[in-house]
Amino acid sequence: MIRVGLVDFDTSHVVAFTQRWNHIDCGEEQWVEGAKVVAGCPGVSYLSPERVPGFTEKLRGYGVEIVDKPEDLLDKIDAVCIESVDGSVHLERARPFIEAGLPVYVDKPFTCSLADALELVGLAEKKGIPLFSSSSLRYGVEVLELAAKQEEYGAVVGADCYAPASLHPRNPGLFHYGIHGVETLFALMGKGCVAVQSATTGDVDLVTGYWNDGRIGTVRGIRKGASGYGFTAFCEKKTMQTTINAGYIYRELLKRITEMFETGKAPLDIRETLELTAFIEGAIHSTARDGRKVELAL
Repeated sequence: MIRVGLVDFDTSHVVAFTQRWNHIDCGEEQWVEGAKVVAGCPGVSYLSPERVPGFTEKLRGYGVEIVDKPEDLLDKIDAVCIESVDGSVHLERARPFIEAGLPVYVDKPFTCSLADALELVGLAEKKGIPLFSSSSLRYGVEVLELAAKQEEYGAVVGADCYAPASLHPRNPGLFHYGIHGVETLFALMGKGCVAVQSATTGDVDLVTGYWNDGRIGTVRGIRKGASGYGFTAFCEKKTMQTTINAGYIYRELLKRITEMFETGKAPLDIRETLELTAFIEGAIHSTARDGRKVELAL
């Protein structure tokens, strides 16, 4: 059984993950085997500090040991999840665990800059430890279904994805919540995006990505009107248009995290995460340049 530590309690994910790994306060169909949350550090939140006390007491009630500093977890755990909503602190939060040689999952957003993302990946590669980051929407049932039915649908030749996209200055642009739509796009399209172009108003972001093989994909980040998550995938043989059922996304994400903790192999090429980070950063630059096309820094 992998002993998992959680760092930063300003997100409901710390409760949802503990419920599924520790088999408490959720149905058996949500349980994930192979790991257990044994300890956590509530941390200091610069984004949602009001959420920390309640989630701390919830986890304490689940029997999770609470420590004062992230470093206090090191001799108690086999693997760690960095859970801060604030992506700008992920590099500093993950660093001591990477240096200690522990496998690390970093919740979305991986970072809020490509520079931080590259440094994180460099640290992990130097230590030879697995590093993984993903939105749970990447593992929506419908996204997985399309991948499983590639023979029926054919390869994805383009995709339009949508998601809520509330904003926060500490997680600029789509880094904050629109990242769910970006993760969905990359789950469908894969690596290879080389440029982005962003059209933005107060109510919506519409970001177009250009792939190196001629494919085009878009993300609509919604801040007004009906929202939710979904996509249209244009494939060689069929088109799939669907909303995404969020009922099992945490379970499916935790299965992949657990597998990484057990095997030492990340379920997703970290270079896709770097490209995704460059996509969002490029969209911010495009917006600042009145929607001009921007080449990805990668």
